[in-house]
Amino acid sequence: MKGLRYGVAAALTVILLSGCGKSKDEGSVYYLNFKPEASGTWQKIAQDYTKETGVKVKVLTSASGNYEQTLKAETAKRDMPTLFQINGPVGYNNWKNFCADLKDTELYNWLLDKDMAVQDENGVYGIPYVVEGYGIIYNNAIMKKYFALTNKAVSYSKIEEVNNFDKLKEVVEDMTAHAEELGIEGVFASTSFSSGEDWRWQTHLANLPVYYEFKDKGVSDSATLDFTYANNFRNIFDLYTDNSCTPKADLAKKTVNDSMEEFALGKVAMVQNGNWAWGQVKDVEGNKVTEEDIKFLPIYTGVSGEETQGLCTGTENYICVNSMASEADQKASIDFMEWVFSSEIGKQYVTNDLGFISPFNTFSEEESPSDPLAKQVLEYMSNKDLYSVNWNFTAFPSQQFKDDFGADLLNYTKGKREWEQVMEDVKSKWASEKAGE
Repeated sequence: MKGLRYGVAAALTVILLSGCGKSKDEGSVYYLNFKPEASGTWQKIAQDYTKETGVKVKVLTSASGNYEQTLKAETAKRDMPTLFQINGPVGYNNWKNFCADLKDTELYNWLLDKDMAVQDENGVYGIPYVVEGYGIIYNNAIMKKYFALTNKAVSYSKIEEVNNFDKLKEVVEDMTAHAEELGIEGVFASTSFSSGEDWRWQTHLANLPVYYEFKDKGVSDSATLDFTYANNFRNIFDLYTDNSCTPKADLAKKTVNDSMEEFALGKVAMVQNGNWAWGQVKDVEGNKVTEEDIKFLPIYTGVSGEETQGLCTGTENYICVNSMASEADQKASIDFMEWVFSSEIGKQYVTNDLGFISPFNTFSEEESPSDPLAKQVLEYMSNKDLYSVNWNFTAFPSQQFKDDFGADLLNYTKGKREWEQVMEDVKSKWASEKAGE
């Protein structure tokens, strides 16, 4: 009996140890998601993956504008993210000690354009997982109503004739004059400046003057910014706020969700955002905007030759695997992302729910996004008569730089800061942060 007890105890010990070893070998996934609007979809993806493979997947979504802070807080914990995002080379410099080399993964091998990856001579550390585009989104039903007016002040008969800033300004200001006839409260949705909600201006809109300056200089980054196209930025920014459905004094309270709801309910005709916005619009209760009527217009700012400008296209979404995680968790994380972008279930989520334009060769033509704005991005990208505006904001010095610029823009809107001061702040803060001061 004594020998039997020892035998049973030994057998139980072996079983328990082998069970623990199996769990460790399998690993688990902890994904820190960047996009609040995609939170629900990533939770569903995680559930389906666990159901199919048995591998545990945890998804945490950071609040808008707080990704860096959330990542810092989470990587300081014992249970740190195994998958996270960087926004490009600048983000990599901040997190390179946490980025595993992904050059031997299928995910990297599947990239249609491997030059898009964040890499150096030693390896690949960030893999883009979506190509996106942004511009001015408009409701074509309202635009058609405007162009049908017999008393409009412009000679244009359709939106396709509006291909530069001067024409856009004419149309927008005349629409403001006819707002009541058009049944709108303003041409543009609210220029959101609530805390963490100003990224459309201090990042996305700011990309245009930086793009054109870098283009003139023939560079992809610079230690200094002359802000040569500052007044072009001001052109479109003033047009947004002067023809908004919301008084300038109230913009500090507005969020991106407010803006998208205003657009969805037909209170406005236009809003600056990206192809991801369709998911927000269609889910608004009482949405009046159909798939056929939601369209893109390039962000015109008055730059010479902009008649052939297309949308702003690129990515700031690079997936990284945490090199500080266990080998099992790193492998589990890579397997998870490869499943998302190669399995039938995963690809359906990517195309239909996330609305991503995938940069991987695992997607056939028939698996292109059904999202109307994503389709528009693809149309603009394939139009050989137009050039795309690259995403150069991945070269912006830091989140702090962007936040400071956003604060300056809000004060300018309130009349508390002169434009010349805003310009000088941008140039000086860019230089000092790039210099590491």
